[in-house]
Amino acid sequence: MTKQEVDNFEKLQAQLEGLHNEISALSKKSQNDALNKFKLKFVNKIISDSNILLGDDYKPFSDFEIFDENDLPTNSDVAMMLTQYLSCFEKLRADNVKLDFGSWYWVINGKESSIRTIMPKKIKEK
Repeated sequence: MTKQEVDNFEKLQAQLEGLHNEISALSKKSQNDALNKFKLKFVNKIISDSNILLGDDYKPFSDFEIFDENDLPTNSDVAMMLTQYLSCFEKLRADNVKLDFGSWYWVINGKESSIRTIMPKKIKEK
């Protein structure tokens, strides 16, 4: 990853988490209600930006780009997809960080950087 990709990662992950919390709350109240177009516009923008960052290797589903604005998805559909994106962000993080003396650091351009991050939620032994 590059420094710019790390910056984008942190911004997009925060936005995804915020959307996920908001949409999950809506889903608990009325899971089958359609998300309104105003919210869907922002969901689609963040998903589109996430697709670019994740690329083909980390994108949750190869055939999903964004939600169709003419066929409004339900709250639970959006919450489910946001969960998938958050999981893929964690996989991307796990593959691009290194533990050093009890702290986690991003690996940038193949080298450990001084940019700290949190421990990935899922770590796969290499």
